[in-house]
Amino acid sequence: MSAALSGAVDLSALKARAEATTRAPAPAAPGSAGAPAPSGGPFVIDVTEETFQAEVVERSLQVPVIVDLWAEWCGPCKQLSPLLERLAQAANGAWVLAKVDVDANPRIAQIFGVQSIPTVVAIAGGQPVEAFAGAQPEPQIKQWLASLLDALRDQLPGIRAAEAGGGAAEPEPEPEDVRFVTAESAFENGDFDGAISAYQKILDEEPANEQARAALAQVRFMARAEAADPSVVVRADTSPEDIDAQLAAADVELAGQLIEKAFGRLLGVIRRTSGADRDRARTHLVELFGLFSPDDPMVAKARRDLAAALY
Repeated sequence: MSAALSGAVDLSALKARAEATTRAPAPAAPGSAGAPAPSGGPFVIDVTEETFQAEVVERSLQVPVIVDLWAEWCGPCKQLSPLLERLAQAANGAWVLAKVDVDANPRIAQIFGVQSIPTVVAIAGGQPVEAFAGAQPEPQIKQWLASLLDALRDQLPGIRAAEAGGGAAEPEPEPEDVRFVTAESAFENGDFDGAISAYQKILDEEPANEQARAALAQVRFMARAEAADPSVVVRADTSPEDIDAQLAAADVELAGQLIEKAFGRLLGVIRRTSGADRDRARTHLVELFGLFSPDDPMVAKARRDLAAALY
């Protein structure tokens, strides 16, 4: 599991919460009256804090349950959730998608230690086993799911049973946007410049395309982080006036999950510089913000600190 989730999960708290409501009628089975309305058939279910134990933990003893933590206001969630729903239907029961509205069920997000959404967590045998955050390309998600099923096929009997049953036919894929295919292909081949150019072309044509904007920010960051020498952190610490070193060091720190340290480094540059140097640090910091969900608490704090430093 990712560093953000590992060691932060105790599903027994949700079990206790569910047991506290046993005096109320037991939750109905998916699809029956009174149950959360499925979003897309028998293998896509909406889950609440009260139904999490039965619908996710107990069901994960048979097949993996993929928990999609989302919110109505989350733009990337609206890209990821329909894709997961379609893949769940195509899997025909080899795994189940459990959708959790984090606004209505904040305790679930807290227990998983979720810092941004969308976040996807795989539950197997009653425990979280894998996770990723952010809207990912379809090929990457398919590969993630295939690896997950391969690792769990001998442990969870429901996977083989679902696969042996034949399964539903693969739904007709939605037409792919050739512009994104070009950009993703360049990225997968390590051609960062080509990917940047392709995503920038999409934005030139559609300035409001948030998917392209987010992808462009990620590719630019990965290109810089891959090219950066880790020793630049030492150079930046010993030479505060070296703006190039400060920007590169922030990238290295962010790539190493030292998020607050990276933000703090750039805020320090902004506070002690002016003119072009200050503008470079501010622009770089804002670009790093774009790698996270807008509601991420670390980003929210850094934005407040940035405003205080500027004004």
